[in-house]
Amino acid sequence: MSEFFREYLIVFFFILLAVAAVGGLIGLSSAIRPNRPSKGKIKNYESGVDPTEGGWSQSQIRYYIFALLFVMFDVEAVFIFPWATVLEELGWFGLVEMVIFIFILALGLGYAWRKGVLKWA
Repeated sequence: MSEFFREYLIVFFFILLAVAAVGGLIGLSSAIRPNRPSKGKIKNYESGVDPTEGGWSQSQIRYYIFALLFVMFDVEAVFIFPWATVLEELGWFGLVEMVIFIFILALGLGYAWRKGVLKWA
């Protein structure tokens, strides 16, 4: 067996050992834990408020749009930090490109603000 395959065989054994350890610990915990189900234990609990109806409820679309806006501006921050570290190397071209990028995102933020998407409730 070549040295190349021997290294992968060692990795395979460690993965197999990890899976066996996790499976063994899960099996052990399910075997020794107490199992006394009751009506109160299987009842839904959400932030201290007792449930009054079924478990399904329809969410409003504004929360989804709010989350998308958050992701959009989070991605903006991910792009701005590396750009700031190499700004001197990029020169004016990099500065102009980032200004255009921020301007387009500001247009999107202004549009969302004008449409009332940023109002939480």
